[in-house]
Amino acid sequence: MDMWVFLAVLAGAACHAGWNAIVKTGLDPFLSMTLVALAVTALALPMAPFVAVPDVQVWPWLLASMGLHTGYKLFLIQAYRTGDLAQVYPIARGTAPLLVAIVMALGFGESLGAMAQTGMGLLIAGIWLMSVRGGRQRSRPDRRAIGFALLTSVFIAGYTLVDGLGARRNADAHGYVVWLFVFDGLVMLAVLLLRRGPRALGALLPFWRSGLCGGAMSLGSYWVAIWAMTVAPIALVAALRETSVLFALGISAVMLREPPSRWRLLSALTIIAGIAAIRLG
Repeated sequence: MDMWVFLAVLAGAACHAGWNAIVKTGLDPFLSMTLVALAVTALALPMAPFVAVPDVQVWPWLLASMGLHTGYKLFLIQAYRTGDLAQVYPIARGTAPLLVAIVMALGFGESLGAMAQTGMGLLIAGIWLMSVRGGRQRSRPDRRAIGFALLTSVFIAGYTLVDGLGARRNADAHGYVVWLFVFDGLVMLAVLLLRRGPRALGALLPFWRSGLCGGAMSLGSYWVAIWAMTVAPIALVAALRETSVLFALGISAVMLREPPSRWRLLSALTIIAGIAAIRLG
């Protein structure tokens, strides 16, 4: 992986952890997630005239991605309601790269070198270790939170594969990203109106500044990821993107007052070793 791609994905990972922290604060998780999605659409819409409309054969990929992104958001909301950020986030994000790597290797022949595989294994192991003692009950993780986090990981793997392959087929990652997010927020708006009614929109207005901040981080993070998946192996980008758990660890400790244990710090060192191996690979 090129150094600039490597650094860009790491920067995107930091943004990803940031907007997930915003979802965990302020409004309830569903309204927060919807607010961020609407902000992303508001930011993407003015860009639409300046990018090409995706080819006809790419729209099935975009539609599938919208469905997977919506499922991801809804299950992540449930995970955040039953577990703390430092427990749920690592499980949800750490399982997905393994699923992506398996599908890309078996279904598309995109395998990784030995060093990259070692780094990916270390990274995923560190992410999982970080969550083992991360629940509100320090002796064991919350089973409901783990269940929702694992289901969330399936949706993450799904949209990662769909968007990586869809952007490659479109031959224009930028146009793919913009049009994806133009419609993604509209889907969440429809879900909001069906579940909470029009009055729920009024509850979002006081938080529009934090919503725009989270939306900008979400858009930038995934824009970088989709572009990177067009110039580097999808599984490798998916794994490296999950270094966001390191940033989430810091955010949960400083902003959310979820103090890191020695176990999590050891896990962080394992993740850093994985990052180094991926770069050397």
